[in-house]
Amino acid sequence: MTTVTIRFLAAWYALLLAVAPALAHHSLALYEMTNPVTVKGVVTRLEWTNPHVHLYVEVKDGKGNVEEWTIEMDRPDFLSHNGWTSTTVKPGDPIICTGGPAKSGARTMRCTTVELANGKKLRS
Repeated sequence: MTTVTIRFLAAWYALLLAVAPALAHHSLALYEMTNPVTVKGVVTRLEWTNPHVHLYVEVKDGKGNVEEWTIEMDRPDFLSHNGWTSTTVKPGDPIICTGGPAKSGARTMRCTTVELANGKKLRS
């Protein structure tokens, strides 16, 4: 092999090593994004932190029992570009979330849209 080929392969390998953690972190493999679900409930808390914002929502099941759902959304800066602030939703606010449910069956989803009590819909 020539020196140029070796350098190219070394650079390519280094790039793959650098990118792999980011790809694993941002994988949507945990969620069934092709079969979205919608949950309606009341916000109990909001974590406006990197790398993802999380909403915790109390949702009533078909029997009236309350279950807590974890709603994973995008980064705070991405949400800000879509009209969100850290005070857009507060504990006690009713919301409707649509997104991909966890493949594991856990009560969590990767949210794509949130509908606020006033009917306004925001991308998440």
